[in-house]
Amino acid sequence: MSTVAVIDYGMGNLHSISKALQHVATETEVIVTDNAAQILAADRVVFPGVGAIGNCMAVLIESGLAEVIKEVANNKPLLGICLGMQALLSASEESQGVECLAIFSGQVIHFQKNLTNVKNEILKIPHMGWNQVQQQPHPLWKNIPDNSRFYFVHSYYAQAKNEKEIAGITEYPEAFTCALAKENIFAVQFHPEKSQTVGLQLLKNFLNWDGGI
Repeated sequence: MSTVAVIDYGMGNLHSISKALQHVATETEVIVTDNAAQILAADRVVFPGVGAIGNCMAVLIESGLAEVIKEVANNKPLLGICLGMQALLSASEESQGVECLAIFSGQVIHFQKNLTNVKNEILKIPHMGWNQVQQQPHPLWKNIPDNSRFYFVHSYYAQAKNEKEIAGITEYPEAFTCALAKENIFAVQFHPEKSQTVGLQLLKNFLNWDGGI
């Protein structure tokens, strides 16, 4: 039986993501752990997260998990979710500016104030709720219709430097990167574990993914 490790560093909705993975993991054992050896031994790794990037990076560095994640990124399928996606970029302007893991090229920036929709109505920050995702070709979108709606909760978003790494785009009201991919790594700003059928399909696709494009 294969294994998927969900990284527990104290800043993820671990119950929701582990339950969602267990729901689709017919032949995969789900392990929630902060143990480096268990994470490195797993066949696949999920890097979730909620909260502030400053606290996230401080915990990852102090615990040694920052280096573990970098090692995972070199050799096995890795799925970053929400704050876990943002931490994979070069830096974030949150928490007065924080250097991140630099696995993807780009910055994490705050939504502009006083954003308005086509009706000139002020859009709320954080961006919270269901929104469409425009896909770029990738195995993790298998059996998920383009422009499907996923669940978001965030005030900061990825500004990717390399267009080839953009795997998904959402509009609020301007287009922003909501999914990144390269080689064996896939990361999403939305919460697949809260996105009902399409979210579960993405997690199922991840558990069946060998890390190829």
